[in-house]
Amino acid sequence: MNLKKFSVTLLSIGISISSFALSAKEHPNLILTEPGVERIRANLGQVPLFDESLATIKQQVDVEIALGIDTPIPKDFSGGYTHQRHKLNFFTAQKAGVLYQVLEDEKYAKYIRDMLFQYEAMYKDLPLHPQERSYARGKLFWQCLNDSNWLVYMSQAYDAIYDYLSESERDKLETNLFRPFADFLSLENPQFFNRVHNHSTWGVTAVGMIGLVMDDEELIQRALYGIEDDGLEVGGKDNDGGTIKVEGQRKGFFANLEEPFSPDGYYTEGPYYQRYAMYPFLILALAMENNRPELKVLQHKDNVLFKGVDALLNLSDADGEFFPINDGQKGMSYYTSSLVSAVNLAYFYGDKNPELLSIVEKQGQVLIDESGLAAAIGVRDGKAKAFAKKSINLSDGINGKQGGIGILRYGNEDLTLVFKYAAQGLSHGHYDKLSYSLYEKGDEVLQDYGLARFVNIEQKGGGNYLKENTTWAKTTIAHNTLSVNEKKHFNGSYDIASQHHSELFTFDAEKDNVQVVSATESNAYPGTSMHRTMAMIKDENFEKAFLLDIMRVESDSKNQYDFPYYFMGQVLDMNFAYDSPKVLRPLGEDNGYQHLFVEGKGNAVSGNSKFSWLGNGKYYTLTTVTDNSDELLFTRIGANDPEFNLRRDASLLLRRNAQDTLFVSVIEPHGSYGPVTELSQNSKSSIAELKVVVDNDDYTGVTITDVKGNEQLFIISNDNASKTAKHSVKVNGKKYKWTGPYFYQ
Repeated sequence: MNLKKFSVTLLSIGISISSFALSAKEHPNLILTEPGVERIRANLGQVPLFDESLATIKQQVDVEIALGIDTPIPKDFSGGYTHQRHKLNFFTAQKAGVLYQVLEDEKYAKYIRDMLFQYEAMYKDLPLHPQERSYARGKLFWQCLNDSNWLVYMSQAYDAIYDYLSESERDKLETNLFRPFADFLSLENPQFFNRVHNHSTWGVTAVGMIGLVMDDEELIQRALYGIEDDGLEVGGKDNDGGTIKVEGQRKGFFANLEEPFSPDGYYTEGPYYQRYAMYPFLILALAMENNRPELKVLQHKDNVLFKGVDALLNLSDADGEFFPINDGQKGMSYYTSSLVSAVNLAYFYGDKNPELLSIVEKQGQVLIDESGLAAAIGVRDGKAKAFAKKSINLSDGINGKQGGIGILRYGNEDLTLVFKYAAQGLSHGHYDKLSYSLYEKGDEVLQDYGLARFVNIEQKGGGNYLKENTTWAKTTIAHNTLSVNEKKHFNGSYDIASQHHSELFTFDAEKDNVQVVSATESNAYPGTSMHRTMAMIKDENFEKAFLLDIMRVESDSKNQYDFPYYFMGQVLDMNFAYDSPKVLRPLGEDNGYQHLFVEGKGNAVSGNSKFSWLGNGKYYTLTTVTDNSDELLFTRIGANDPEFNLRRDASLLLRRNAQDTLFVSVIEPHGSYGPVTELSQNSKSSIAELKVVVDNDDYTGVTITDVKGNEQLFIISNDNASKTAKHSVKVNGKKYKWTGPYFYQ
């Protein structure tokens, strides 16, 4: 009697099958299921996007089968042959498993079987990887993280051919390969497995996935809840300086699902690593849904995984590229395979949001499973609606109480502000409180540098993080925020930074003509507090929306303040004089300053200093309130970088010596230039004057006067963010009254 008939028999006499099912499962049972495979087969040839995706992976796998199986002895870092070969092997094996299930062609099962036994033969005697850089060295790869990638994908391949293999073959693979592999990742490397980090997420998912295929309850429990007695001391560090174990830290999959995610779905390490972690999060959650639905892993923390997909899509620019918050490689986008998986799964297992189908259309591929089939059918049937990115405030921290990311958008992403007032972001965090980046459509106007790494490019440090990630990319001066006395926020101490976060003052994106985000930071520099307010304004007298930036600084001592603008484009014009040195020298000696060449230096203008540049066929002007004691410096990244690991990007830096001070600026997009038509339109700023009209403990107000004499007034309350508080301020003899934290007219 087969399992299905036996289950019916048990039910007919009132016996629960849940305990029986745990020890006598059908396969596949992870991502693919028998009913799901039957539905896929029934729809073949009828769903164009699904058929195209299936044909693509078939072509990829057939090429690899024709080339033969190679499982070389590991020796390389990321980007090297052995690393790339083993990586391609696990990707290909997983796809071959899907093809075997869907097409029922034995050649795919044989290919996986032969590959697994080659790994079984080598793994028994395989030492640690010869490259010693990682705090948790792998065997097939230089770090356990990549070994976990291997097992996550190979678990799916094994699941797909489980019934094709004989019992003796399964016993041999599980005894000599899979169980030792899982124990190595967990019991032998608790510093990797038993933490809250994207590394651990992959580790616990790998162990959980193979545990489900093998029906190994010990491995399943280990994956969900971690290793109880790991022998680790509190306070150990990984290669990035991140803490491995903190006092009272929870462990396992549930801990990694709960702690890094805010209730809004924001992942504290930032979108680059959220994108990377979403695949293991969703894959194990789905596997648990198919095997232990009573645990409701897929719906855990109020559907935070589905919220995470929505958050990720909102954390991308008009081209779908993720904002490089914290460590993030520019160019990574929702076209990556992990987001194909995430969007498909969120659509099928979530609320069938038709807006997700528009992302599926752009991605142009789907998973070969039930979720991919459903998404492709939705696209075929014309159900897709445009994904409406919006201004959004995403909280950070397990309870949403550790700062966040404020995103303001005007129009169809005509102007997008990304304002960071978040927590440290674990080991991938940067020292950049109250920093921001600005986009017009998909183009950077003022940039966040991102990470200093050439991922999987062997010639650049083996494809791993470069030392410049610490000496430059993570530093405060590398970001569009305030540096004090040439020091990093929290003096660059990860342990101190991890104890603090900025505080939201207000977020309001309800009005058509003005959107505001404002936050405070009082811990980055002891004795100095910062309050930054950013307003996106659209006025009929201006061609485009523009950004007003107000940074109020209070300190118990006189300091040197450095305020950079990392503009992207070609310098056009300015209203201040400067000198260019014949010999380039670094701006400073440490904390990122050693990487900045000084290309020009001058005194600011009393009143307003103005600077214009051309980027991607569009004009921009910075208008900032200054006096002639301020310095303006043109800087360029690249000093003390003999291996050319850093991009040679430019900035304009405003330097001021003061105690309490106020930085007020407007970034104004305007006009365009066509290299084909050679037509220059509206190339000059429309701002005649930017002026501070009130600044005290209670209020800060500025006026923006355009070239036609029209005046705008913006006032922010400095100490009362209540949306119901009533305010009254006299400006130039006229009294203004309003309700809420700010006023604009």
